[in-house]
Amino acid sequence: MTSFSLLLWIASGIVLQLALWLGISFWRHWLDYLALRGRGPALHVPAGQDALRAPEAMDNGPRQGFRTFRVERKVVEDAAHSVCSFYLVPDDGQPLPAFLPGQFLTFRLDAPASAGDSEQIIRCYSLSDAPCPDYYRISIKRVPAPLGSDVPPGRSSNYFHDRVTAGSLLQVRAPSGHFHIDRGDTPVVLVAGGIGITPMLSMLNWCLANQPGRELWLFYGVRDGRELVMKAHLEALAAEHPDFHLRLCFSNPLPEEIVGRDYQHRGRIDVNLLRMQLPFKPYHFYICGPTPMMETLVPALEEWGVADSHIHFEAFGPASIKRKQAQTAPVAEAADTGIVVTFARSGKQLPWRPDAGNLLEFAEANGISASYGCRAGSCGTCQTAIRAGEVSYREPPDFDPEPGSCLLCVGVPRTSVTLEA
Repeated sequence: MTSFSLLLWIASGIVLQLALWLGISFWRHWLDYLALRGRGPALHVPAGQDALRAPEAMDNGPRQGFRTFRVERKVVEDAAHSVCSFYLVPDDGQPLPAFLPGQFLTFRLDAPASAGDSEQIIRCYSLSDAPCPDYYRISIKRVPAPLGSDVPPGRSSNYFHDRVTAGSLLQVRAPSGHFHIDRGDTPVVLVAGGIGITPMLSMLNWCLANQPGRELWLFYGVRDGRELVMKAHLEALAAEHPDFHLRLCFSNPLPEEIVGRDYQHRGRIDVNLLRMQLPFKPYHFYICGPTPMMETLVPALEEWGVADSHIHFEAFGPASIKRKQAQTAPVAEAADTGIVVTFARSGKQLPWRPDAGNLLEFAEANGISASYGCRAGSCGTCQTAIRAGEVSYREPPDFDPEPGSCLLCVGVPRTSVTLEA
């Protein structure tokens, strides 16, 4: 055998090994892709089941009603000075009820009213740090009045920024909500738009502290670097944890901001960016941001083939997000279904109209006053006792109503129903 023939045999062997390696790698990626599409139901345990509850998330303090908290400190978190964090400690010195990363607090505020006095309002804000026994942290963005509009600025956010300081006392309900990260080992993708970073910070900090080897991605979208919240903290975490991948996305970067140095991607977060960045793996996606982002991203993930059980989201208007595979409760479809809503305290019996919206809107349209706060199924202010009949929800509410009661703001009658309102 000549030297040339030997060289050909060696080259052929190398090419054959390379082809085998590529084929095996492709097959493994293809299996991962199939898992991404089909293994969701098998891998996912619905949020709220005991199997997902961390030991530190078990009840260890009073959880019913409101409790007085004191603001221990207030910290500005962005270059634009539009986001402040508030560190809260119980005024009575008793233990904090623990929470699951991603949950929120409900506040009862005595906000200034137009007449010069105060008015009680209810608002919910996501916890923005991992659970710890010493404090709760929320991070709130000031909402200004829209330019060229008569719409007033955000009442609660401006109240926090202008009137709440270290030493202020606040009425707070214990943590709640079904949007939280699970304790499994499947890889995770966090997607945050603007102030939607707050629950992601809670998830991120907890995951890196408790599961540092878990693959974790964060896609964080803002207009420019001035709006980044806790940038130094995020970059320090990315430098310390090799399995955490940080992707800062600027839709309108400042002239002095450079891609690759100040941020990783120019433009808004969309499914094409995720497809380019992410390997084929059965990721769980946790998403929080403005409704327009959610309205495009959630359906696009479904079209990409992500299992419905792998897409978890909390929008600034969660009830408005349409899910292709969402299971909706049966509701009346025609005006002549015979369903009647009785408001016992008000003494009114009214035929239910399917186009009336939810029960709160139906009550208001018929001159029946009812307490409400968030109007999104989060705060529990509109909880109302059911004397007879059944109420269902098009989307599961974040607040769990007590047995024998319902949330008017997201509920619709399943049968004729009598309400204590």
